[in-house]
Amino acid sequence: MKGLVSLVGAGPGDPELLTLRAVARLRDADLVLYDALVSPEVLALAPRAQRFSVAKRAGRPSLAQETIHRLMIRGARRGKRVVRLKGGDPFVFGRGGEEALALAASGIPFEVVPGITSAVAAPALAGVPVTHRGLASGFAVVSGHAEEAYAPALGSLAPNALTVVILMGLASRRNVARSLLERGWSADTPAAIFVGASTAEAASWTGTLGTLGRAPLPGAGEAPGTIVVGAVVSLASVIARDAIHDVGPALALGVR
Repeated sequence: MKGLVSLVGAGPGDPELLTLRAVARLRDADLVLYDALVSPEVLALAPRAQRFSVAKRAGRPSLAQETIHRLMIRGARRGKRVVRLKGGDPFVFGRGGEEALALAASGIPFEVVPGITSAVAAPALAGVPVTHRGLASGFAVVSGHAEEAYAPALGSLAPNALTVVILMGLASRRNVARSLLERGWSADTPAAIFVGASTAEAASWTGTLGTLGRAPLPGAGEAPGTIVVGAVVSLASVIARDAIHDVGPALALGVR
């Protein structure tokens, strides 16, 4: 008997931003394998499931990716409805593609349930559209985890050609800024850091690319952060000011 594995995106943190399908899969789940950035409020939507953390945090002991594959496959082969729950979207720096390939190779039925990636949600909740007519016709998303990965991508971008969004890059912000400045980006280019988007820990910093490298980290704790560089950051002061804030239990905008 084979069960089903659902690769589910949990979005940026606020459970109200989950898709209807994600909520349905959580409610029906027998086993939930979840990442570090998944909030307790989201996990609470799976009341009948066995819940097991498979968190990966930089510099800390963590499960090997192959072990996560085995847990999913074993659960499905026992007929369980397995939810592999990831912050943001499963296929945006979430190793969802690797997991989908492992499931396919083992003959396990699976599905992908997209989630809202913080690459778009974090700036949007702070009043920053990643594209805007006359300012940015596109955006590039890179991981700031390793310089050998992001440096070639940033180096290929013409100055101010796109909005640049860096995930998992708070610790690398000095090197990220240096890479763009060396490519010819102006030091006056607007830049921002958004931490804990859509959660009670939401906080932000705004400045310029020239000051990004020495910017103090907003907020506290280990909330995830997103860096945005580009002219669109300048729109936050107007959009965030006039947007409705009190629309539910979570902040409408991640600005303090």
